[in-house]
Amino acid sequence: MSLRWLLRLPWVICLALLVGCEETPTGRSQLALVPETLMARMGEDAFEQLRHRQPVSGNASIDHQVQCVARQVVAAAEARYPAADLPEAWEVVVFEDASPNAFALPGGRIGVHTGLLQVAETPDQLAAVIGHEVGHVLADHGNERLTQQLGIKAALLLVGIFADGDLGQQQLMQALGLGAQLGISLPFSRAHEEEADLMGLAIMAQAGFDPQQSVALWRNMAAAGGGQPPEFLSTHPANDSRIDALQQGMEEAVATYRAATPADCSG
Repeated sequence: MSLRWLLRLPWVICLALLVGCEETPTGRSQLALVPETLMARMGEDAFEQLRHRQPVSGNASIDHQVQCVARQVVAAAEARYPAADLPEAWEVVVFEDASPNAFALPGGRIGVHTGLLQVAETPDQLAAVIGHEVGHVLADHGNERLTQQLGIKAALLLVGIFADGDLGQQQLMQALGLGAQLGISLPFSRAHEEEADLMGLAIMAQAGFDPQQSVALWRNMAAAGGGQPPEFLSTHPANDSRIDALQQGMEEAVATYRAATPADCSG
């Protein structure tokens, strides 16, 4: 069995699997094979581990604002994407952490770092972040990414077993691993981020938060973050690319916002 044919084999398998693809809420084709019950259990376990490792914020004012924004964002997400596979309930926790970050896990767990409130200066900007993270959950990005990683590992194992010895198994595996990382994993991760950005924009607008504040948020992020790695070596789009993509969806989002009841999480 030749090495050239084996290198093609994983892609033949992938193409066969793609026949059964589903679609994300935005209509993008998606391969997500891990059972949702397992994804939810993994999300719950990961969240509990974080609770034990990371202190929870005792700032009642910050917690009130985050809970208010999250509650309205989740309600808008459910209204905007009713066909999505939604968690039965959402849990929101503010963690005492200086890094400007937030995350959402399968099963409906949302974590917000206190440091994010130093960058997301208004409830509208906070809604942009939480809307983005809820978008990841609704689009099942965690499942897609896990499915993808398992597929890459299986393909590399297959090639490693049957590779011709004259190339050197270790060198071949390293080369294929790098190719898979740059050619598959990172672009898919950027696609997830871009999709979550646009879903988050639509969600925050429907919730009554000003979508134009999403651009202000990423400008704040750029100012706080300093230098970034080259975009082709990053799992996240560059800040300028992110802002450009948001601007393209802004007209529709602003129209949605003007028709919505204004959100009030300032008090």
